[in-house]
Amino acid sequence: MTSNKIRVGIFGGAGYAGGELLRILLRHPNAAVCFAHSKSQAGKPLYSAHPDLMGESAMGFTGDIPHVKGGPNGNLDVIFLCMGHGESGTFLEQNTFEGVRIIDLSQDFRDQHAGFVYGLPELQRAKIKEAARVANPGCFATAIELALLPLAQAGLLKSDVHVSAITGSTGAGQSLSSTTHFSWRSGNISVYKAFTHQHLKEIRQSLTTLQPGFPAPIRFIPYRGNFTRGILASCYTTCGMPLEEIRQLYARYYAPHPFTHLSPEPVDIKQVVNTNKCLLHLEQHEDQLLITSVIDNLTKGASGQAVQNMNLMFGLDEETGLKLKPVAF
Repeated sequence: MTSNKIRVGIFGGAGYAGGELLRILLRHPNAAVCFAHSKSQAGKPLYSAHPDLMGESAMGFTGDIPHVKGGPNGNLDVIFLCMGHGESGTFLEQNTFEGVRIIDLSQDFRDQHAGFVYGLPELQRAKIKEAARVANPGCFATAIELALLPLAQAGLLKSDVHVSAITGSTGAGQSLSSTTHFSWRSGNISVYKAFTHQHLKEIRQSLTTLQPGFPAPIRFIPYRGNFTRGILASCYTTCGMPLEEIRQLYARYYAPHPFTHLSPEPVDIKQVVNTNKCLLHLEQHEDQLLITSVIDNLTKGASGQAVQNMNLMFGLDEETGLKLKPVAF
């Protein structure tokens, strides 16, 4: 690696996930961004799509696909794919990247085919460290899986899991639609894809990795929120174990994982916006265990987790470049 830095290329650099990657990687002590590719912004400076990067970098977007080769004599170490769902698979069919590690932020490879490892560090850190290709988890999936993994590991998911979760407008991507423009979102909230959200498949896949016999349905109601960033997920299921024992179970599970924390007090989105954290809070009401999970959909739910995976793949401390300050107010 040149100057001992990880040489990085970004495809799809003009969108929300690409912009968040640039914000993190331009300040990452062990990474060097070699190019950011965008068909729509080709030839323009990074700040044309991400105005907050004015003064941060003189780099411009490229519209050409650079010749990319890995290995000791190559020109790149890792590429991030920040393309729309369905585009990454086609892109990799059309382009060969010899010896270069790949981190894909779309849903195209989350079922762990084509040599991809599912990139939730709190589930399979060891596999990520050895991986050449990683499929970054979805944002809702990250929040919900982190809420439930300790129960699955202990075999305690025995009945229906009910989830209500709300996400900010950036979760819908940068392209405008009837449900993303300001006049519709402001002062508004709505349900979408009730019981059918695409992240359900990967959530079940992750839970059954730890609890293969988990038979019950996951009943998921997603909401569109009238704010820009963050996810709050409320998950509840039947669990007869005393609350203090459940807290100890969660504390043991997440002790080795630096970004997921158990809070003794109720949690809110502003505690995690602009960070790679997940905060969890546990409550018990009769035989119902309620787990509240909060993340930033663009950092822990997308680009921050992608950088966390890069750190693991290249033998760095996984917190490198990710000790970010929450907005707080």
